[in-house]
Amino acid sequence: MSWSQTKQIAHEGAMVAWGAVVVEHLVEHYAGRALVFLHGQLGAGKTTLVRGMLQRLGHSGAVKSPTYTLLEPYELETQAVFHFDLYRVNDPDELALVGFDEVIDGPGIKLIEWPEKAENWLPPADVEISIDVLTEPLNTRTVHARSRT
Repeated sequence: MSWSQTKQIAHEGAMVAWGAVVVEHLVEHYAGRALVFLHGQLGAGKTTLVRGMLQRLGHSGAVKSPTYTLLEPYELETQAVFHFDLYRVNDPDELALVGFDEVIDGPGIKLIEWPEKAENWLPPADVEISIDVLTEPLNTRTVHARSRT
């Protein structure tokens, strides 16, 4: 069963709330073992969306973008989540340093910002999410999500 949604997001709270909807789909349809690509320009709201997903799964701490660390792992009570940010990746050896292959092949939800930086090393995504920032209405986001199955 494929899944596709387009949503207008007007503020940060709405992006967090929509993240909860997305992660429920991931848990239900992928048994919590999904590869998700997050597309969007800098500041589009990718990490905010991830925060909504993590909060829905019970995480109550801060959620920061792993721009410099490449990976932020979250071992939650019911679910492992791995949040990657590949914006600064220029060489596949950088991914080996964080155990990229083991994480991608293992259990858990894998959320990858800037997947195009590793398109030659990544398997196809189960779900792809694109966030577009609109100028009218000011700073509204259009979010497109689609799954393969």
